[in-house]
Amino acid sequence: MKEPEVTLTLAMEHGLTAAEFDEIIKRLGRVPNFTELGIYSVMWSEHCSYKNSIKLLKTLPRSGGRLLVGAGEENAGLVDIGDGLAIAFKIESHNHPSAVEPYQGAATGVGGILRDIFTMGARPIAALNSLRFGSLSDDRTRFLFNGVVEGIADYGNCFGVPTVGGEVYFDECYQGNPLVNAMAVGIVKHGMTASATAEGEGNPVIIVGSSTGRDGIHGATFASEEISEKSEAKRPSVQVGDPFTEKLLLEATLEVIRKGYIVGIQDMGAAGISCSTTEMSAKGNHGMEINLEKVPLRETGMTAYEIMLSESQERMLVVAKKEFEKEIKEVFEKWDLHCETIGVVTKDRKVKINYQGALKADLDPYDLVLGGGAPQYDRETKRPAYLDETNKFDKNAVPAPSDLKSAVLKVLSSPVIASKKWVYRQYDSMVRTNTVLGPGVSDAAVIYIKDTEKAIAVKTDCNSRFVYLDPYEGGKSAVAEAARNVVCTGAIPLAITNCLNFGNPYKPEIYWQFTEAVRGMGDACRFFETPVTGGNVSFYNEAPTSAVYPTPVIGMLGLIEDRSHITGMQFRNEGDLIVVAGEDIEEIGGSEYLKVIHGAVTGNPPLCDLAKEKKLQEFTLAVIKEGIVVSAHDISEGGFVTAIIESCICEPDQAIGAEVEIKGNREDFAFFSETQGRIIFSISPESLSQFQVLADKYGVPVKIVGKTGGTAVKINRMEFKLNELKDKYYGTIPEIMA
Repeated sequence: MKEPEVTLTLAMEHGLTAAEFDEIIKRLGRVPNFTELGIYSVMWSEHCSYKNSIKLLKTLPRSGGRLLVGAGEENAGLVDIGDGLAIAFKIESHNHPSAVEPYQGAATGVGGILRDIFTMGARPIAALNSLRFGSLSDDRTRFLFNGVVEGIADYGNCFGVPTVGGEVYFDECYQGNPLVNAMAVGIVKHGMTASATAEGEGNPVIIVGSSTGRDGIHGATFASEEISEKSEAKRPSVQVGDPFTEKLLLEATLEVIRKGYIVGIQDMGAAGISCSTTEMSAKGNHGMEINLEKVPLRETGMTAYEIMLSESQERMLVVAKKEFEKEIKEVFEKWDLHCETIGVVTKDRKVKINYQGALKADLDPYDLVLGGGAPQYDRETKRPAYLDETNKFDKNAVPAPSDLKSAVLKVLSSPVIASKKWVYRQYDSMVRTNTVLGPGVSDAAVIYIKDTEKAIAVKTDCNSRFVYLDPYEGGKSAVAEAARNVVCTGAIPLAITNCLNFGNPYKPEIYWQFTEAVRGMGDACRFFETPVTGGNVSFYNEAPTSAVYPTPVIGMLGLIEDRSHITGMQFRNEGDLIVVAGEDIEEIGGSEYLKVIHGAVTGNPPLCDLAKEKKLQEFTLAVIKEGIVVSAHDISEGGFVTAIIESCICEPDQAIGAEVEIKGNREDFAFFSETQGRIIFSISPESLSQFQVLADKYGVPVKIVGKTGGTAVKINRMEFKLNELKDKYYGTIPEIMA
């Protein structure tokens, strides 16, 4: 098959700019051939190179605390939890594939992030997700929602990892471009980790796992452009997953790592063989000579270009210690997986690709990779004009609802607030029997670390409306709330991973949002001493009409040293006191109340006072450690009234009523304010004095607002029967999806 002539036009069709094409010619000293052009196009795509974000990402705190492996160093971050153990965790997006093929797009997103974890030598112990869709009144949104949830469930359940938590939001801004972010968590002993590196001249380069087909070709490029009416034609760019093969790959991979047979290993995710050969070579300051005729193929007539760019799933590239090549093949054959030597490590820093007797590529790997010779850009920024209007918002001009009780029920049954049990009941959250607190019963998921007294808490979080209305404050709040969520379970926040979902970075207003959000995240992470272990940037999240809200999703990891301190959010006992810690200043900008009752997304979001937030979190950990807290639940979307109701009914079989009184300048604002830095506790009356002493010590204002008990929730003059609340909270999404 004759390869096409490489021209500027062809390069631009591959997503490269004229300046980038000129730079490639300059570096090579010649025009690249067709296969080389394909390799450059995927490796210099936004998805692989982070060319428009890497400079800003370097401003985030990437060291300190218990961090063992930080951002950009390996396939996932690594954090020490003591007892000779470490946690590997990471989050990534699969937005564009899920927009055109929701089931496979979501499933392969889960598969890819799991491979990032076990390529580190860590066994996956939990999966989470962060999902965002348009309005559920739309037929296509329901199709996408159903397909994504099914894809996540099928892959995780078949693979055998518990899906323990996540978040689901609905807003019109995601109508044409849903966000599907997948997070995975694994555990590994110190000294048993693996690196994604190629070293040692003459060491064999081996491809393991599934065979290679045409699925996923140019998937990285597809993820680096806007969704359009032509996107449906990009279905071939969506990979096809096989969780059963991945489970075999997991066991084989961990075995060869544990036995010390390998030098390095890397998942073949975005850009496939192109990425793994060049990144491993660049990291080890070596090269590779590859023979593509040795690659197991599932389709006939594949070209070198197609083999190099294929993103077929469940594959790894292994650099073996030459003396253990035979043993490695025996392990993978035992697990019924392909294991073929396709090349060797070379001393010179060149990746040479041979196929059918011809040299198809001869490239310096350093020129291609993130953090190496790939482009790095500074983009123009401009404060968006819409902020001039949203900042004019006067909350006092908002009319009070004529029927506050109806407003409470309407907010509670909003798809954003309502229980996501329809989603998480499809996930196996208990497989492996480590899950202590799973979906819906606490502010973060809690996983017990077997053979220790420890547990970890994990959470994904971001209020994208807040980021839209003030990217800096919203970025701070995303980190602060994620930290507050793990603290409510009794965990000390340790580190974060992030998935930064934004629109087109070439638009100055979008890049301003990105810049400010990263600045806010960085300030918060430094304040909470939660370094960034890595993650993912996903640009070009735009439908033909507009961009999504800026959505920097935070994946937070916390550590509970003593599992007797694990705390949920369900009220437990009759007659316990309900206490609110933190002050409310009745902020409704960007609130669910303002959107659902008044149809507006406007105003300034709640300010995030990091100093007050940290005091609140330290106080919370102290009262939990002292054993004087029955439950803890932060106040976030939907405000105080939603948090109270959730603490009453989050475990429907153990639902308990409450009687509370909430006062404020305006009753509706006091009910629905989303002021940050507030937590609702239930405590026994006997614990009140000790609770107050600790509140005074940490300088945290606390107020008794009521007590638990009965079969109704009584708030001021209103009364809600528990069954009525459960019907609204648990029935909304199933009714829509029926």
